[in-house]
Formats: sequence, structure tokens, C-alpha cells
Amino acid sequence: MFLAQTLGRRLGVRISASVSASSFSSALPERFPCRRNLFSSSRTYYLSGSNTVRMASTLPKLPVFEAIARHDPDSTAVIHSRSGRRFHYGELLGDVAKVRNRLYEAAGKDDLDGERIAFLVENSYDYVVTLLAILAAKSIAVPMSPAFPASELQYILNHSEALMLLSSAKFAPKAQEVLKTELDVEPTFLQLDKFQGGSAHEKITLGKPDPGAAGMMLYTSGTTNRPKGVLIPQAAMTAQARSLIQAWEYTAADHLLHVLPLHHIHGTINAILTPLFSGSSIEFLFPFNADALWKRFAAPFLTPDQSYDPAVREKITFFTAVPTIYSRLLATHKTLDPEMQSATRTAISPAHLRLSISGSAALPTPIKRRWAELSMGNVLLERFGMTEVGMALSCGLDVADRVDGSVGWPLPGVEARLVDVDTHQVIEKGQERDAEGRERVGEIQLRGPTIFAQYWRNPEATEKEFVESKDGKGMWFKTGDVAVRRPVESAGKSNLPTQKDWARGDMYFILGRRSADIIKSGGEKVSALEVEREMLSLPQVAEVAVLAVPSGKWGQKVGAVVILDKETCPENKWSPLEMRRALKDRLAAYKIPQVLRVVEHIPRNAMGKINKKMLVKEIFSDEFSGDEL
Repeated sequence: MFLAQTLGRRLGVRISASVSASSFSSALPERFPCRRNLFSSSRTYYLSGSNTVRMASTLPKLPVFEAIARHDPDSTAVIHSRSGRRFHYGELLGDVAKVRNRLYEAAGKDDLDGERIAFLVENSYDYVVTLLAILAAKSIAVPMSPAFPASELQYILNHSEALMLLSSAKFAPKAQEVLKTELDVEPTFLQLDKFQGGSAHEKITLGKPDPGAAGMMLYTSGTTNRPKGVLIPQAAMTAQARSLIQAWEYTAADHLLHVLPLHHIHGTINAILTPLFSGSSIEFLFPFNADALWKRFAAPFLTPDQSYDPAVREKITFFTAVPTIYSRLLATHKTLDPEMQSATRTAISPAHLRLSISGSAALPTPIKRRWAELSMGNVLLERFGMTEVGMALSCGLDVADRVDGSVGWPLPGVEARLVDVDTHQVIEKGQERDAEGRERVGEIQLRGPTIFAQYWRNPEATEKEFVESKDGKGMWFKTGDVAVRRPVESAGKSNLPTQKDWARGDMYFILGRRSADIIKSGGEKVSALEVEREMLSLPQVAEVAVLAVPSGKWGQKVGAVVILDKETCPENKWSPLEMRRALKDRLAAYKIPQVLRVVEHIPRNAMGKINKKMLVKEIFSDEFSGDEL
């Protein structure tokens, strides 16, 4: 407190030895105009009530901060697509320090190690700063979706035991609505100021390499039970980012277009943290709108006299999205005028869009094929990941390694194995078929530095999803997804230096969730994803969900919920007999759906996933025979 007392004497104010930082500025007389902002600048000292003095321009030496500090300070970190406002790497750490200091001041203490801090901030530079500021405070960031109803946000605040709730001005009313509900906790509310860009490029000191309990907590979709809080330590976040940098070759030359929600692993790790490590530019264009997205892709390839004159004209080099986004883009492209069609095809061609990735849900083969045709050869890269593990498997950068239906190989730093769903034995290399020559289906189990730490406040669930290893090298996480492993003669031969260490050997082919996508009908196992892939290749089918319908006779029946293509089926009619005839030469008889429903809409979540257990109850309840086990 010596500094505080000295400063107080110079200002003619008596400061007690126990004064807190927040009360210090309040203790100054009104005649001092600096009294309310004394600690808001990253150039000042932050004075704590625990008798410590902290430089506000000092951040912990986290790997992501080290990476940002090395980037060209004048290079673009974030762009807001619609306004054209841009923010540079040189201002990022200074802004992070400012917000981190505001967290200390609002909490009334400078030790927030391990505290959960929830936030509601739009997809923007402000989101990036808020996330990094929470990590800088050694706290656990809990991003929440503004699209969630107040009751769901209430659950997250209660379950995470959040110390604070932050919001931007845009979502302050939503935050206040949640705070008015009956909460078990009393989080401090802080409305954050909006950054306008152009901040001074301040020199930020990185202190000790002490991350504390810093990390992020994302909530699962809760399709079967209440959502679980997945605690991802800062070290796991870093390992995930470094794995993707090696596999997908992010660089400072990349310009990533971001159209995803930010309460999922896909939008946060793949499309924010990893590009920040690499010095890439992140351009936010959210929420997704097909016309706006096509205009943005086309912008660098339109002449000034054409109708669209955007604020941003850099070429997009990196794009990652979910299958429903690619499906919508394909459907709307034909409505564009000829100039736009030509410009967009050029924009998404391999010569300019170096990488386009599809994930978070299974990619239908027809969408993959049509995107390759439209883009003049840009084949979508498929990968497999989940909240608990980040990205785990991926196809390679070589086009020959992007095999239909496959998610490739374990990513750098990730160990993967298959455990037979019937015998519970590990399927070793060379044992992919049983004595009768049938493919062995196994649950994917993973381990490595990218795996999450625990389900928050749920030790039973954590223990249930991990299994001990026999080699003493760490526990395996049970993903609940099942797959087969197959050799593919044309794949795994890339000469790219970053691919040689991991993109080799037999490839993984996901069959689906063990609980929802593996249908056991009359003693046979049917992959819902395989049936969906074949049905989507039919001209009659626009969208489909293949479900396990309970049956006393068969155990389960294969059911299909279909949205028909309006051009092929203008009367919106397609009989089960017509369906069976169309699939006769594509699928074995036992895989062809036994029951069919034609609908106008199939509900999906923000990442394009379907809650199949809920859907089967809504659509096929009249098919339940009453004698199901």
C-alpha cells in the first residue's frame, strides 16, 4: 500500500492501509476528475486490498499471449465484415489487459484464479478480448449463447457457480433478464465497453508462465440429460490449437471468414484461438445469411462498377462451417446473377480458398460432390471432434486424402483406438475383420493432451466416461461414437511435410453415435449415417434423418424422416414402396427403412445436429408396438 499512500499524500488525501483498489478511487474528492477512471488505463498500477501491487500492463505468460506478442503489430487480427472496422495485433494485448483489470476492480480483488466468469458478447473483437481477458485473470471462461432462453442461461450460471456475468451493451437486457430469475448464485454483473479500434500499440509485459486454473467451460447440448459443463484447461486449449496448426497449416497469410456460433468448440478453438496462435486474420460475419456470405466471397473479384461495394475486399483463404451451411449456399447460388455466380465460383476455387472444412455433423456425399463441382475442384475436408476433445480425427490437406465418408486419421498429439462394441476388446491393427470376414465395429476412444479435464461438479459422469489403460500411459476417454477402420489404397501418401507424421495408415469411417445412430434390427447392425448418405443421393430427398424406431419383434426398426425435393416431388408425396424401389440397388434389404414419414421441417440445433431420440418420439410414436423392451 506504500504506493497508494504516497499517491494519496500527493493528492492531499489520507489513504488507510486496508483500502481496496475500488474504494481508493472513490475516496478521492470530486474535484479530482480522474477519480473514477484512475485504474481503467493499462498504464497505471492496480492496487489490491491484499496489500500487493500489480502492473496492469503485465499479463501471465500464456502460450497464446506469447504468440500474439510475436505477430506483426500492424497486421489485422479481427475484422467486422459489415462495418469494415478492423483491429490489429498490436492493440490486442493492451485491450486484454484493460478488460482483465476491470474484472479485478468489479470483483473487488485481484485473485480470480479458477473462478468461473460467464459472458454474453456478440461475435466480434469484443468477444475475443473478453475470452482472453478471462484467461489472463486465470479464470474459467463460460461463453453463453444469447439465443438461449433465460431458463437455460439461469441453469448455466447456477451450475457453473459463476462469480461474474459479463455482457456487451447489446446483450445487457438479456443479462438483466437472467439476473432477475431465482438464481442460486449472486454473480457480479459488469457491462463491458465496446472497443472501436485504433487503440495504442502498448508494450505489454508477460510475467511468469503461471496459467493457474485458466480455461474454458463449454456446455454440452444436453440431448439426453441436463447439459454438462465440460472443463477444458488452458493447456488443453493450447494443445488443440497446436495440433490444428500442424494439420491444417494456419499461417499469418490466412484470412478466415467466421460464421459460426461461439458457445461451441468449433467456433472457439478452430476459428478463434488457433488463428490467433498463427497470426491469421479473423473476419466475423454472423449470423449466417447465404446472400451476405456469397457477396462477401465475391467482393475481391467484382469490379468497382458492379452493384456490391463492400468495406472489406481481402480474399477469403480459410472457411469452416457445418453441412447445413454448405447445403444452403448450394441451394441459393443458382439465384445469383451471372456476374455474382462467376465471381463466387472464382472466390471458392482452390486457387483462392485454400481450405474449406465441414464438421460438427456428418457431411452428405451429394453436398460434398456438388461443392467440389461448383468450386472447380475444392473438396471439403471432413474431420471428427466433440466438446470434450476438440478436434480428434481429420482427413489430410492432399485432395487424395479427403475420402468420401471418412474422417481420416488421429490428429497430431492424439491417440485413438477402437474398442469392439460386442466383445469390448481393443481392435488391434490387422484385426479389423472377424472370423467370418465382417467388419468389426468399435467405439472410438481417445487420449492425449487435448482431452478435457472433467465434467464440472459431476464426478460420476467423469469417471463413467474414462477407462483405465493397461500401458500406464493415461486413461482413455470414451467418445460414444462408433466407427470402422479401413485401408484406402489411394490415401495416406501425401508428401506434405506437415502430413507425413500422422496422415498414414487405415482411415476411420464414422458410423454414428452408439446411442442414436447404430440401429440393431433383427440381429443386424445398421449405421444410420450410411443410410442417410445413400438416401441423400436420391433426387427425391432434400433432407433426411434415419432413426431407430422401437419394435417388439425386431428390437428396433429403421425409420426415415424425409423432407422432399420440391422440384422432383412437386406434390410432396413419396410412398414407402417408391422409397424401397429407389434404395433397392444401393442398400442391403435389412438397411432399407421399414417406416417413412414425409415432413416439412426437421429441427436442428445451432451446429446442424438433430436430437434423434426426441424426434423419434415426436414422429413415430404411433409405430411403437407396445411390446418394446
